[in-house]
Amino acid sequence: MGTRRKESQKTKKRATTGFDFGILFAGLALLAFGLIMVLSAGAVRGYNATQNSYYYVFQQLKWAVLGGAAAVLTARVPYTFWRKWAGAGILFSAGLLAVVHFTDAGVVVAGSARWLDVAGMSVQPSEISKLAVILFYAHILDRYPVQKAKDLTIPLLVLAPFLYLVYKQPDLGTMLVIGASAVALLLQTELPFRWFAGAFPVIITAGYHLVRGNDYQWKRILVWLDPWAYPNSSGYQITNAEIAFGSGGMFGVGLGRSLQKYGFLPENHTDTIFAMVGEELGLLGTTTLLLLYIYLIIRGYHVARACPDRFGRLLAFGITSSLAIQTVMNMAVVTGVIPVTGITLPMISYGGNSLLITMVELGLLLNISRYRAASPSVRSEKQASAQPSV
Repeated sequence: MGTRRKESQKTKKRATTGFDFGILFAGLALLAFGLIMVLSAGAVRGYNATQNSYYYVFQQLKWAVLGGAAAVLTARVPYTFWRKWAGAGILFSAGLLAVVHFTDAGVVVAGSARWLDVAGMSVQPSEISKLAVILFYAHILDRYPVQKAKDLTIPLLVLAPFLYLVYKQPDLGTMLVIGASAVALLLQTELPFRWFAGAFPVIITAGYHLVRGNDYQWKRILVWLDPWAYPNSSGYQITNAEIAFGSGGMFGVGLGRSLQKYGFLPENHTDTIFAMVGEELGLLGTTTLLLLYIYLIIRGYHVARACPDRFGRLLAFGITSSLAIQTVMNMAVVTGVIPVTGITLPMISYGGNSLLITMVELGLLLNISRYRAASPSVRSEKQASAQPSV
């Protein structure tokens, strides 16, 4: 690795401002939006499975309360504290992934072993890994700046087993989110961009052979190219998502009035909930949701840019990039822009682990926002006020 950066986090930091209201507003708005959509999208499935139309929204609400408590904790404890746990976090999450892959403890759902049953609760190690990798990368890239190609050794060696273990679940979508988030952080190093541009064809070629060698994933590519050729089999999900968007039109059929949730659109309360937004709330609803995400991401990058130390900047940048990547991927899948990868829409899709980790990430962003440097205009006003009056 490169030369070790001098320790700066030992100096106690004091918050210089309040929480970023934009992130708080967008986060709460997305949470409320998600709970309403889970209530609507999961009503029929919940009643059929448990005789309770509110089953899924109550489950999501429990995780929201837990996530809210975790977000308050991460928002209040100085973010520099969490870097002490970067190494332990990466080992813990890797251990959980190994347990899922190498033992019989993994809970298999829809052909994928992605969960562990812990005290009656389903824990998804890949969700924990997304945050663990970002925290570790922010720590290691700050402590040992990457200045030469050989300095990438440790970051890449740490990343490789995560990508492998998540891919083998199989969970290609989360693997891509973790990998893309890591690449986004590596782009913040001192290496020239041509190194990454040169690696891009190699990554694409390797990805092609990886997918081509797996019949299940290769069939997804073929279905994506022409989903209507398989309307009653492999293309069933994407064709019904397109029907949902088409039915919604400009203003939607009305909240709670979806027809696709009556057994037509698979995973309508999880991976494809964006199609439910399109059907019930129309283009107006999907645009509103998209604008909320854009606003949240812009505020996240603003917080990253204004953070006074490199670790905080990297952490905020990594979290924001991860949220942006996952959001774009989910929307692209549901609208048919990219092949199906099976990944949730942050804060909107049903899924306790995803919601909990996302709220922890938002808590960290709010924490970092308390330490951001004042803008030039604010500094000039403070300097002016400090001048003695004549």
